[in-house]
Amino acid sequence: MFSLGSWLPALPGLAWGWALLDALLRGESPRGWHGGGLGTSRGTPVTRCCLFPAGLVGACAVSVLCSLLKVYLYIQCLNNPERQAEKEAIRAQWWVLEPLHVVVLTGVLALVGSRVAALVVLEFSLRAVSTILSLGKGAHSSQLYLLCQYSLGCGVSCGLSFLLEGAPHGTCNLALAAGLAGLLATYAQRLARHVCTLYELHSRARYCGICILLLASGHGIPQLLRNALAVTFTVADLAAVALINRDFLSTAEAVRFWTPLTICYTLLVIYMQEEPRRSAGGWPVYQTVLVRMGGLFILLLTVGRWMDILHILVSLLGELWCLLRAGVMLEACRRQ
Repeated sequence: MFSLGSWLPALPGLAWGWALLDALLRGESPRGWHGGGLGTSRGTPVTRCCLFPAGLVGACAVSVLCSLLKVYLYIQCLNNPERQAEKEAIRAQWWVLEPLHVVVLTGVLALVGSRVAALVVLEFSLRAVSTILSLGKGAHSSQLYLLCQYSLGCGVSCGLSFLLEGAPHGTCNLALAAGLAGLLATYAQRLARHVCTLYELHSRARYCGICILLLASGHGIPQLLRNALAVTFTVADLAAVALINRDFLSTAEAVRFWTPLTICYTLLVIYMQEEPRRSAGGWPVYQTVLVRMGGLFILLLTVGRWMDILHILVSLLGELWCLLRAGVMLEACRRQ
């Protein structure tokens, strides 16, 4: 009823084009596209991908996260006389780059297949649990929020891809989700811009409702983000496991995939827990990204598909893009 083809004139020569466009908007791969595996002779149909609508929702989720965290860090730096330089650095960020970041991240998430996105989500979830357990040893949760940017985008894409699989009106659902996510991201960016521009004045004059609310309860932003991310990654983890397991025909085949994956993830977590203690500065953040993606790259060379290798390289670019864009806030979190 709500497919694009039902709203447009019946043109036999364009029927396939309408079906293709509708499939892309749903986040599906067109029928007949198959991916061959590395080390396997059969081709497995890839029925869903993290394409444009799901990627846009994921990018908007990352934008909301960064905007709220920017508000929190700016207020914390403003209240500390020793962190005025960090406050000015956060304020000096170019606001015009915010829409560009959403566009680039949307393209990256649209290119990454659901299989690799699921692996990224599971890897971060394991790393997050390990980091949270070590918070008493000096780890900072604010930095973890910034490190989860790309994984959050992949998690939202995976969740939508799984929840809308087989939905009768998937196109309209994705369009509605993208519209609401874009609206929320826009207002979050406006809030961050307002705070960085006028919060210092309004918090003293006490006549701006938004700034008064932040003055009274701005310290609760990390708790809000923690609860939202916990729900998001719980759903994303369940969706990721389901998306990966649907490609296996037998339990033995699943075991051959999950066993090396578990070993790889365990070694990555151990490495990332020890490396920050041996190094100082911001470079270990980028170094761990290279190690993580390198480990997944080697793993998928043996148990993955050829397209997975390309998607890992795209994921590396996405991770680096998110970290470079949040470099000022990462430095503020590191000095906190």
